[in-house]
Amino acid sequence: MDAILVTGAGGQIGSELVPALRQRWGEERVIASDIRMPASPAAGAFELLDCTRPEQIFEAIRRFGVRTIYHLAAMLSAVAEERPQAAWNLNMGGLYNVLEAARQNRCAVFFPSSIGAFGPTTPRDRTPQDTAQRPTTMYGVSKVSGELLCDYYAQRFGVDVRGIRLPGLISHTAPPGGGTTDYAVEIFYQAIRYRHYTCFLRADTSLDMMYMPDAIRAIAEVMAADSTRLKHRNSFNISAMNFTPERLAAEIRKHVPDFVIDYEVDPTRQAIADSWPRSVDDGAARAEWGWKPEFDIAAMTRDMLEKLRARLKPAR
Repeated sequence: MDAILVTGAGGQIGSELVPALRQRWGEERVIASDIRMPASPAAGAFELLDCTRPEQIFEAIRRFGVRTIYHLAAMLSAVAEERPQAAWNLNMGGLYNVLEAARQNRCAVFFPSSIGAFGPTTPRDRTPQDTAQRPTTMYGVSKVSGELLCDYYAQRFGVDVRGIRLPGLISHTAPPGGGTTDYAVEIFYQAIRYRHYTCFLRADTSLDMMYMPDAIRAIAEVMAADSTRLKHRNSFNISAMNFTPERLAAEIRKHVPDFVIDYEVDPTRQAIADSWPRSVDDGAARAEWGWKPEFDIAAMTRDMLEKLRARLKPAR
């Protein structure tokens, strides 16, 4: 059986990618793994796996017959700044172990990079696919280093490793996990429950964002793309929408008229956001594998509120 292994399956992306993969390929073929057991047992195989321990990766590949790895295990931006040494060990050590296991077992690999791989010397508007990458955060350093390591394994050893540079992600399934763009998830919970949100970024902080269904589809599409059309293969810029906290609050007020937003800026997360692109040029992804988003801010906001209202009740 050619199985699929997902590391970091309990995180924001994994919690929606695993069901999507199981729907497409069958429950028995997709092995979810994480460093922690899931809070509630779900259908399908689960493996307790620490990516910093290579023997565990090799054992999972051998036991399940894994041929594709979606490597999602990583520490996110704000948490990584608080624990930079641990972030390097997980983000880079884990990726190296996965790539080495893939090399020896002829597995394909998906690696998610980020707009965090760019830095303050990168052009901030319509950031090109190929440009200066000098990040000033440990998260960013690990992402650009990961991109280079993936390119090395593809060129030197022929490992079929592909990836995308994800913008901020918005999901109704998993709670925020310590990212700089998490305000765009938290704001919906607070709007429904309290009609009020205190944002940790400035009102005018403009960043590219994407609704999780688009991100899951992009991951599937880049992995399924014809390799002969891919000039880049790894770390494609992709985007779907661009907004500020104030713009998102205005869109939410169309559905929650008494919603109020105020601001208590976190200097650490604001500095991270200010070092990232305001927008990226995703022309390479569109040309090489046909990327096209389906959700804009209006469609995303409607769907987020609908999904969360089914689970959350107002606090008063």
